[in-house]
Amino acid sequence: MSLVTDPSRREFLKTGAAVGGGLILGVVLPDALLRPAGAQAMTSMPNAWVKIGSDNSITIISARSEMGQGVYTAMPTLVAEELEVDLKKIKVEIAPAGEPYINTMLGGQITGGSTSVAEGYDKLRIAGAQARTMLVEAAAQKWGVDASACRAQDGMVQGPGGKTATYGELAEAAAKLPVPKDVKLKDHKDSRYVGKPINRLDTPGKIDGTAEFGIDVKLPGMLYASLAQCPVIGGKPASFDAAKAKAMPGVKHVVQITDGVAVVADSWWRAKTARDALAITWDEGPGKALNSAGISAALKAAAAKPGAVFKKQGDVESGLAGAAKKLQAEYELPFLAHAAMEPMNFTADVRQDSCLAYGPTQFQQLAAGVAAQASGLKPEQVTVRTTFLGGGFGRRIDADFVAQAVEISKAVGAPVKLLWTREDDMTHDFYRPVSYHQLWGGLDAQGRPVALKFHLTSPSVTSRLFPPFIKDGVDPLMTEAAVVPYDIPHQFADVVIHDTGMRVGYLRSVSHALNSFAYESFMDELAAAAGKDPYQFRLALLDKQPRLKHVLELAAEKSGWGTPPPAGRFRGIGLMEGYGTSMAQVAEVSVTGPKVRVHRVVVAADLGKMVNPNIVRQQLESSIIFGLGAVLYGEITLKDGRVQQSNFHDYPVVRMPESPKIEMYIVDSNEKPAGIGEPGTALVGPTVANAVFAATGKRLRKLPLRLA
Repeated sequence: MSLVTDPSRREFLKTGAAVGGGLILGVVLPDALLRPAGAQAMTSMPNAWVKIGSDNSITIISARSEMGQGVYTAMPTLVAEELEVDLKKIKVEIAPAGEPYINTMLGGQITGGSTSVAEGYDKLRIAGAQARTMLVEAAAQKWGVDASACRAQDGMVQGPGGKTATYGELAEAAAKLPVPKDVKLKDHKDSRYVGKPINRLDTPGKIDGTAEFGIDVKLPGMLYASLAQCPVIGGKPASFDAAKAKAMPGVKHVVQITDGVAVVADSWWRAKTARDALAITWDEGPGKALNSAGISAALKAAAAKPGAVFKKQGDVESGLAGAAKKLQAEYELPFLAHAAMEPMNFTADVRQDSCLAYGPTQFQQLAAGVAAQASGLKPEQVTVRTTFLGGGFGRRIDADFVAQAVEISKAVGAPVKLLWTREDDMTHDFYRPVSYHQLWGGLDAQGRPVALKFHLTSPSVTSRLFPPFIKDGVDPLMTEAAVVPYDIPHQFADVVIHDTGMRVGYLRSVSHALNSFAYESFMDELAAAAGKDPYQFRLALLDKQPRLKHVLELAAEKSGWGTPPPAGRFRGIGLMEGYGTSMAQVAEVSVTGPKVRVHRVVVAADLGKMVNPNIVRQQLESSIIFGLGAVLYGEITLKDGRVQQSNFHDYPVVRMPESPKIEMYIVDSNEKPAGIGEPGTALVGPTVANAVFAATGKRLRKLPLRLA
């Protein structure tokens, strides 16, 4: 999700903060942020990212939500590096909703698209350096010396003649100084923390239980809610009988809201048990006609339409017509559920003149907006407080569960925690879109590709969430990774946006997983048609792409490509450019009957400058295993409008005994930072499918992979 937003788009999301410097640092922050409830020490903020207490406590604000990906460590590290403070002694807070914390790559206060470090790398270092410079200047003025005679180190400023002052002693005066426009940043090689394998700051709290997830939130007088939603997404209650539920222990209220009927009780289990006792007649709406076979047929019918062109190079039709050998193939991918380990939940406290919306969200602006709408209050009367997320993967960019919690709290006049069951979550998701790809390729007499045509048909998430981003029929988040920059003279790519009637949302790696599966599988098919080794075939097309060429060579070398694999195993290879990262993978698999077992994945990546190599490796491992779940098992199907999968027994994920050995080789690079949380998820699909072809001679063009 890497958008270039123009002013009209930014206005759409009510943004307008600069990437770094005065506009962000000059924002007036709310008193609640300057003086947290219960705080005893005077707190000063030289900018929107740093709070310094008179007791010398230092808190760094993380503008991105922590859902396991490591931003709670990476983002503060960038500030702390330039601020010259001990990373182990700082506190971290997740930012409130506010324009200083806009993700300028996405146009809103959103955590997603592997953009957190790429977007924050310069901005946060500048913020840390500006705060440091202001503290040094405050000390210099206090002592009547030139600032050049002072230096900052470990949370204090040292001056001539052994003078010292802590940041806490200087913070109030520093916060009143003008923000410096130009500050000197450290060279990457001189960093104390950035680029080093630092332990994560959120680990201790997650071990000792002090880390607060949405499911942990408790407010005085809080009640618990369980919501019955129509089995067909989009349906509404026609009528219901709550007599039995109301008579059950602990039940306080039964209320109808926009999305269903909620039971509110003094414990969640009592609310859930009483919910199951409701007698509801549903108006299922038009969604009851949806079935998987019909959706697939309609998708293929829509593919017959001409698409909106997003790449045109040379003359692909003449290139195909003149090719010595032609190839054509179709690829199809299913709906997927996010299946975050923490089901959807949120806590709301709606009062006459205020609303607290408290829980796990990836999109603070949207959460605040739907809370204002659901409560009937003004936006400035809404406070969003973000907890840790027990998984997000894009699901918590949406805010349906936020609106539900707010509606319920408003209806009962008390703070309420809404918690979905796993079954609620699986059957009421915003699903990763289905897609249908058609590709045509042409080879010359020497087996080199001369023409390639790519036609994608799929629903658009962006048309629902961010419609101004779609221009001339092209959704930029649908077309990412659709065309790898191989040296092929004639290329053409277009897209058809088709609404299947099923609601869709962004899922980890977004369109990269759809498009790279089709494209890199087809590249393997072209190599086979040319009678060439799939690694050498790709390598010959990368002379103009040194970063991609290097990671491909590195993955091949480290995997032992060209040497015999262990008995019974076979290798497949894949390449992708996405989120600014160049990545190659080699998968080693075995096939026994219909079962595919992935034993080993070798990944080489060039993601530019790294903040924390430990987190990079964790992200690579998790993204590959997450992606394998989709490759081997993941599929959401519909019958009579009802999602057929409900829990991990029929929507499996990769478990520990199935997890492959993952070997990671990360290029030492001085390029600008890029994203790493999602590329691995996207690339593992074609890599494994290509290995299955090497093992069986069967080309599987649909996911999940099925050999039966």
